[in-house]
Amino acid sequence: MIGNMIAKIRKEKGMSKTELAELTSINIGHLTHIEKGERNPSHKALRAICKALDVPYQQLMYTYDKTLNEEQEAYHVTEHISYNRVLAVDSVASFIPCPASLPSASIAVKVTDDSMSPKFSKGSYAFVEYNTALDTKDYGLFFYQDQVLLRKFIIRKDCLILRAEKKEIEDIMISEEDPFYIIGKVIGSTSK
Repeated sequence: MIGNMIAKIRKEKGMSKTELAELTSINIGHLTHIEKGERNPSHKALRAICKALDVPYQQLMYTYDKTLNEEQEAYHVTEHISYNRVLAVDSVASFIPCPASLPSASIAVKVTDDSMSPKFSKGSYAFVEYNTALDTKDYGLFFYQDQVLLRKFIIRKDCLILRAEKKEIEDIMISEEDPFYIIGKVIGSTSK
C-alpha cells in the first residue's frame, strides 16, 4: 500500500519518477519496484521520499507493510487515505490502557452517541489503527462533511456506504466525487 501512496502523491504533485529519483538519490529501478508494491522502502529511503514530496513521514509510515486486496484497489482506497493531514483533537481526556491483543492501535476514541449501539456503547472507547485500508463490513473512523464518524464500511459497485448500527439512522451513500477520509480501522473496543 505504501507504494500506491507514494505513486499517488508523486503524480498529484506533478513530479516525474526521474525527478523523485534524483531528489532522493534512489535508483529509478528501485523506485519503480517500490511504487509497484514489489518492495518496501527502507525507513531512510521513506524519509527521503517524504522530504522530496514535502509530506509528513509518519502519515505514510502507517501504510508500511500493508497490502491492498482487489476490492480495496477497485474502490481506490488510496484516494481516501490522508497523507498530509492529521487528526485534530480538541481535548485529551486521559490515557487508557491498550490491550496487548491490539498492538497496532494508534488512538482510542470515546464513543459519544448511541448510533453504533449495541456494538459500540456510548461512553466506551474504540481502538483505531490509523490510516488503514478497510474491507467491506469493517468498522472505521471517518471524516465526512466536517464530522468524525464511527461507522460500518460497506462497499457496493456504485458507491461506498457508511452505516450506523441503529436502523433509524440513514446510511451515508458516498459516490466517487464525495470527499471523505478514512481515519482508520476500528480494531477493538472497551466496555462502557
